[in-house]
Amino acid sequence: MKDSDMLAGLVAQAEGTGGDLVMLRALVEEASEMGAVRALDRLGLSDREAEGDVRELRELLSAWRDAKVAVRGAVIGWLARGVLALVLIGMAVKLGLFGLVKG
Repeated sequence: MKDSDMLAGLVAQAEGTGGDLVMLRALVEEASEMGAVRALDRLGLSDREAEGDVRELRELLSAWRDAKVAVRGAVIGWLARGVLALVLIGMAVKLGLFGLVKG
């Protein structure tokens, strides 16, 4: 029995019985299931490889985020070292350690 046939049967039963709570819950559950299957199919995630593909994409995304954090840390470290080197060079020039400034 196709999902749409099942849903049509539930609708007919709900109309015939006055729509009791159990029938309405079954109707909502079946409609939800059909909607989820349809959405996964539209996204191309209804085949057997989909789970592995999604897992692989999550791993790639996690690696990308880790790489961004590492690059950000490296850039900040290099900038801090550069500023410190400029400060030290400025102090050396100010103190005349290079013989460039005669005071």
